[in-house]
Amino acid sequence: MKKVALLLVVLLGVAHIANVVRCEDDVAGEKDEALEDEDGDSDDEEEEDDDEEDDGSEVKEDNGVVVLTDKNFDTFVEGKDTVLVEFYAPWCGHCKQFIPEYEKIAQTLKANDPPIPVAKVDATKASELASKFEVSGYPTFKILKKGEPVDYDGDRTEKAIVARVQEVAQPDWKPPPEATLVLTKDNFDETVNNADIILVEFYAPWCGHCKRLAPDYEKAAKELLLRTPPISLAKVDATVESDLANRFQVTGYPTLKIFRRGKVFEYNGPKEKFGIVDYMVEQAGPPSKQVQTAKQVKELIKDGDDVVIVGVFSSEQDAATEIYMEACNLLREDYKFLHSFSSDVAKLLKASPGQVVMVQPEKFRSSHEPTSNTLTVKDSTAVSDMQDFFIKHSLTLVGHRKPSNDAKRYAKRPLVVVYYGVDFSFDYRKATQFWRSKVLEVAKDFPEYTFAIADEEDYSDELKSLGLSDSGEEVNAAILGEGGKKFTMEPDDFDSDVLRDFVMAFKKGKLKPIIKSQPVPKNNKGPVKVVVGNTFDDIVMDTKKDVLIEFYAPWCGHCKKLEPDYLALGKKYKAEKNLVIAKMDATANDVPNDMFKVEGFPTIYFAPRNGKQSPVKFEGGDRTLEGFSKFVEQHATKLSHDRVEL
Repeated sequence: MKKVALLLVVLLGVAHIANVVRCEDDVAGEKDEALEDEDGDSDDEEEEDDDEEDDGSEVKEDNGVVVLTDKNFDTFVEGKDTVLVEFYAPWCGHCKQFIPEYEKIAQTLKANDPPIPVAKVDATKASELASKFEVSGYPTFKILKKGEPVDYDGDRTEKAIVARVQEVAQPDWKPPPEATLVLTKDNFDETVNNADIILVEFYAPWCGHCKRLAPDYEKAAKELLLRTPPISLAKVDATVESDLANRFQVTGYPTLKIFRRGKVFEYNGPKEKFGIVDYMVEQAGPPSKQVQTAKQVKELIKDGDDVVIVGVFSSEQDAATEIYMEACNLLREDYKFLHSFSSDVAKLLKASPGQVVMVQPEKFRSSHEPTSNTLTVKDSTAVSDMQDFFIKHSLTLVGHRKPSNDAKRYAKRPLVVVYYGVDFSFDYRKATQFWRSKVLEVAKDFPEYTFAIADEEDYSDELKSLGLSDSGEEVNAAILGEGGKKFTMEPDDFDSDVLRDFVMAFKKGKLKPIIKSQPVPKNNKGPVKVVVGNTFDDIVMDTKKDVLIEFYAPWCGHCKKLEPDYLALGKKYKAEKNLVIAKMDATANDVPNDMFKVEGFPTIYFAPRNGKQSPVKFEGGDRTLEGFSKFVEQHATKLSHDRVEL
């Protein structure tokens, strides 16, 4: 009986367990069915839901954060006093890390009285919104006050963001006045004449570059006003203040200029917040650095790479000091200036107070030129005379041309360049000076030309364009002539006599320039003439005809976009005998004239028949048939006005 009872208990237990298992399976099944019901009763309903989701017009929430798109943004924001919006990218690591914090912000501001909506926009999808609000990084936060954006640049924390949003949400809140001064003809002179230093932007309201600069310019203005002493930034609407724009030769937008007590200087710095701030802080400092000891000057002369310029004066109040400083200001970006009131420095330089001395570093000295040059500054010395002195004596007979000094030191043409492995370090100095000495022997006999040595690795691209990269010679030479023309020395065992013959042949006009050029087109009778390197002078520089020329790149999207309008322009003026509409692939051809600077694509110039050396660059106008026509009509010297109107 005990065995039977035990067996019955076991069987009942198994049955119970099986029943439990069956119940759990049923629950699971019911859950699956419930999930299927939640997903939708039919395929048609699923499709309708997908269509609604794709539409993007419905406003949804994600953990308390409103999800906005190009389609629902305006509708949602309309009528709301304050809205916080985050522009993010799904792949952005900073955005992902900030999600929990942003959801807390949404909860906090939802409990505000009155509640303040917190929203987010996927800027990679809502491209129109990202463009409208000038979003250039992620995450970007904007506080919308009655629809107008207020930038948020504070700490990325719940406390800081909530406090700023609540501040902007106050009924009496108004945006602070712009830090950037607005100048007109009525206040311009008074403002710039009384400022030790001020940066002025000449802009056009429709200019895209100006619009992109505006936020950074304003942020830089705020930052610089906090400096001691503060530095002011200002702006001029050049389309309204045309007299001011013409007075300061503004030909494109934006144009930035520095004023020091009314005197104008070119701005050559960056065009973003931190770059503007750093550049202006440096510009606000003195143009010349004071040296206290002769040892400082000795070290510069011994190990320096550039000319050493030192003004020796009796005091800061010396009239000569003032003239020197003014001249330094005009050339502060081209040279490093020094001044001293020390008798030891004066003794080292063999100078008297009131003199400016220019000394070449030891490595560049030779027996063919003085080691230093001295200018005595008098009350009658003009600032321009001192500038001329700096420029005249800045270069040694044969200097070292480098990418860092190329534009400022070696822009003058003709320039004779000798390329080899230039290295002034201890191990290679002897070899460097060996070849340089051979160049010196020639340079002393041709003072009308500038001579320089250059490291072949620094100028590998230039050597390639000259056809010398595979010459097989240890030393190569070329002459960079006026008008962008280039001349190369035939590969040979380098020596002073070989170089001398090359330079003499150039002087006598016996050398032919090297020009990269596509083949001359066999048929060039279309409405837009095709110009190549070898036909540039014949077509563009023809003094009998006005020429409008577009420099383009085959891969350039902007060039492709304007092509139909440019072709239409050619057809419109095809009957004009005194006008040529032309184009040139600037990637496959040399532009053999320095007056036509091509720094981007497309670049368009008008070369009038009576002003070939002063071509007018097309800037700021509409790249349309109408815009091009207006530009041509404005600058053409002779039109028959018997044209085909399209």
